[in-house]
Amino acid sequence: MTTTQIGSAAPALRDQLISDPGIVLDDPDILRALVGAEEAARGTNVRDMRGLAMQRLESRLDALENQHQNVIAAAYYNVSTTSQVHRAILTMIAPTDFDAFLENLDTHVADCLRIRAVRLVMEAETENPDSDLNPISGALSVLPAGGVAQVQSGGSTSARRYPVILRQVGSGAPRVYGTAAADIRSEAVVQLNLGETRAPGLLVLGADDPGHFAPGQATDLLELFARVCERLVRGWLG
Repeated sequence: MTTTQIGSAAPALRDQLISDPGIVLDDPDILRALVGAEEAARGTNVRDMRGLAMQRLESRLDALENQHQNVIAAAYYNVSTTSQVHRAILTMIAPTDFDAFLENLDTHVADCLRIRAVRLVMEAETENPDSDLNPISGALSVLPAGGVAQVQSGGSTSARRYPVILRQVGSGAPRVYGTAAADIRSEAVVQLNLGETRAPGLLVLGADDPGHFAPGQATDLLELFARVCERLVRGWLG
């Protein structure tokens, strides 16, 4: 289209483009259409190296923009997760006795972490622990000797046991989660040191989202939360 054609068709548009060429330069779709029109006018026997360079730069720019968005999303997620854990820790340290601490774990603390259940798992000194110590809907699960190792291994005798385990499950173990077991789809299992004279314990967090806890996720905030819980429990137990 010639200058005369543009001027006769839309003089206001022509004047606007002359006074502010950024309207065209800042719009990738318009630039793409202009480059395409120029290539069509030259025919197929001529290759515009400048146009090819622009296409390559445009692809790189798109990749950089996507990467930038991913970095922003990851940073926002990290800040949000950190805030959740800090709020859960402040909630966890509020109770002044052990019973209130246990009740708080499976209600307010679980809500702060946006998960289905939080369980404290301990071992009894006998093979048959008192059932009164293991309420079906409570946050405390008391298992026979060796029960902690079985929970860590997921019931497999050959599985290696790590201090922190993140895994997906078909459902939770009823002896750990009680009535919440059927809702559990992923869990975090963290070993607790309850003192030299006591068997190891576990902090178990269960989520109804299969992707909430998964191998490969960072565990630094989870370990911080577990260490605070560990010290609180040791203080309650004396």
